[in-house]
Amino acid sequence: MTKLRQQMIGLLQLRNYSETTIHSYVHIVERFARHFHKSPDTLGCEEVKQFLLHLRNEKKVKWATLQINRAALRFLYVRVLKQKWFEEEIPPPKRRPYLPTVLSVEEITRMLDLTTNLKHWTMMAVFYGTGVRVNELRLLKVGDIDSERMVLHIRDGKGHVPRDIGLSQPLLERLRIYWRWRKPKDWLFASKQRPDQPMDEKTVRVVCRSAARRAGIRKKVSPHVFRHSYATHMLEAGADLRTIQVLLGHRDIQTTARYLRVSVQRIHAAPCPFDALHVKPIWTSEDNARQK
Repeated sequence: MTKLRQQMIGLLQLRNYSETTIHSYVHIVERFARHFHKSPDTLGCEEVKQFLLHLRNEKKVKWATLQINRAALRFLYVRVLKQKWFEEEIPPPKRRPYLPTVLSVEEITRMLDLTTNLKHWTMMAVFYGTGVRVNELRLLKVGDIDSERMVLHIRDGKGHVPRDIGLSQPLLERLRIYWRWRKPKDWLFASKQRPDQPMDEKTVRVVCRSAARRAGIRKKVSPHVFRHSYATHMLEAGADLRTIQVLLGHRDIQTTARYLRVSVQRIHAAPCPFDALHVKPIWTSEDNARQK
């Protein structure tokens, strides 16, 4: 381990960053150094700009990916190397709003019905039934299921913020079936190859993609798509935004409000001004001439 890498990891740990963020930041800095074949402490403002433009224009990465790359390099240059030019010279990328991918109830049902692996089935059921993030599901332990209060404890959510999520009776019964079959000791979804460790994130993503492929779903399905679907379907069922915000663990309610844009029920409930027009019915067209 190089001195710079060790110094960066130490500062990240002192600031109480999550292990996931530490790994991500260090990996980004490594990729930045490999791109120029030089140590990061010999690179500067122009190289950072070139690297971020490379990600945007050539790699075509999304806003979130560009933002986390900038955040990692900002930490390196501002916190570790004590450079003062970063904020002024490297502005944050402007965020472009996007519509989250949402599965229909029928699509989720089809994915579950065509999944015969009980562990994989239960994982997807927990994703859809609780809206947890992929890392939150990976780190679930058997003791996090509180059957008396019918809640699921998220001990270490995003930003190290814990929260409780309600468990429905049908989902709790499915979790009991899974426990009786698998008898997990510590991790609820332990790795098959390394039972003393949780499943890899990559494996969880493959499970979701494979289930979508079996169900004939062409959408790009990831664990986060289940989270989007959970939030959207709760909104359509009558839950208020504040409740959904708390259950999802969002810091900003504006993040939760984006589900208003993809709720089919709310979209169709909005009155269309065309419907108020009293126009004559048109059955056939009398204008068959070519338009000039």
